[in-house]
Amino acid sequence: MAGWVLSECGIKPLPQIFPKPRTSFFSNSIKNHTHLQKVQFLHANKKILNPKFSPGSIPRLSRDKIWVLNVSAPSRIASLDEYEKGEKMETIDGVNGIGEEEGEFDCGAPPPFKLADIRAAIPKHCWVKDPWRSMSYVVRDVAIVFGLAAGAAYLNNWFIWPLYWAAQGTMFWAFFVLGHDCGHGSFSNNQKLNSVVGHILHSSILVPYHGWRISHRTHHQNHGHVENDESWHPLPEKIYKNLDKVTQTLRFTVPFPMLAYPFYLWNRSPGKTGSHFDPNSDLFIPNERKDVITSTICWTAMAALLAGLSFVLGPVKLLQLYGVPYWGFVMWLDFVTYLHHHGHEDKLPWYRGKEWSYLRGGLTTLDRDYGWINNIHHDIGTHVIHHLFPQIPHYHLVEATEAAKPVLGEYYREPKKSSPLPFHLIGDLVKSLEQDHYVSDTGDVVYYQTDPNLSSSNKSK
Repeated sequence: MAGWVLSECGIKPLPQIFPKPRTSFFSNSIKNHTHLQKVQFLHANKKILNPKFSPGSIPRLSRDKIWVLNVSAPSRIASLDEYEKGEKMETIDGVNGIGEEEGEFDCGAPPPFKLADIRAAIPKHCWVKDPWRSMSYVVRDVAIVFGLAAGAAYLNNWFIWPLYWAAQGTMFWAFFVLGHDCGHGSFSNNQKLNSVVGHILHSSILVPYHGWRISHRTHHQNHGHVENDESWHPLPEKIYKNLDKVTQTLRFTVPFPMLAYPFYLWNRSPGKTGSHFDPNSDLFIPNERKDVITSTICWTAMAALLAGLSFVLGPVKLLQLYGVPYWGFVMWLDFVTYLHHHGHEDKLPWYRGKEWSYLRGGLTTLDRDYGWINNIHHDIGTHVIHHLFPQIPHYHLVEATEAAKPVLGEYYREPKKSSPLPFHLIGDLVKSLEQDHYVSDTGDVVYYQTDPNLSSSNKSK
């Protein structure tokens, strides 16, 4: 069954993807400016020949045992001097993503601004991490979770149970988002606090904290890259067409993709191997194995606790109190993470080779409005700025996004306003699953293509 699973996060650990700086052609024409030797691949420009690279050609670099750094975007991003001094404006036959025809916006064109420009527009206080404020959200969510469980168990009637399942599944998802902040180091500057809180929150919903943290970090480092991204990344045409029809149908037919996450944790997605629970998996490098073992032990302890509770409470009661909400959480996770990367009314690009950069990949992510759920799941819908700067705490994301919009211009896609509950997003999900099936095996800027046979088959059901 795991063969059809789409990935939410995680990836084979890749080496640091920033090659050694090479002298750009600008430095040959500007006297006494040899300090302009910068990494040119971050800005692919049809008028500038950038050095090509491939992950396999770059030496593996050891990582520090500092969890805060290990769970953020590439450490290079924090070095603003490099961007401010060395990055060049990017255009293709124009500015602001304008294509060959005047006035036509090309979302796949390199943007005319730098990552440092976006960062400079964000108020400085948005980067401040307040551990007390972060912990207050944990206390709030834990209190709600236990309160809901106690109330449902006390009332114990079939009118209340469906309401409880919906509410508690959403709260489990809120747990995940707070643990997600711990994994990025945006919860606090104390890596031990991040690790302890992250393990408690994620283990309670059967997520291996370090296994997820490591793979999710690499998703952020490679967002928007066809081969290297791991969050709902597209299948190349060859891999897609080698899947049997049953697997293809399961991957793109609601609700099956929304149940994918637990299976992915065990066996990833087609074309990739490894398990988030196995310290010897090719997802991890040797100095990460102790962390993975720790998280797997915590996960096992939670599974054992649930097994014990099934004897104390009975399997039916445990299913009511925990089992159904758990699958509600899984559906929230797959639903939200999929829509952060798919389902826009305009086709969004995916990149390979010299056309990919951290900035361009991040600009293909989407913000979403979830109505009342925005506050409950800690504004995770403000996803573009989070992807570019995962160090920003969730409680500053909305303000940071508003400050960055003037810089982003048309590269920012304003989300549709939601009613109190985001039912409108179900249509976006279904439409995207009917249309976004695979991308070409070749090309450095590619867009999703549709398998007409699969699409017509799904519509006929």
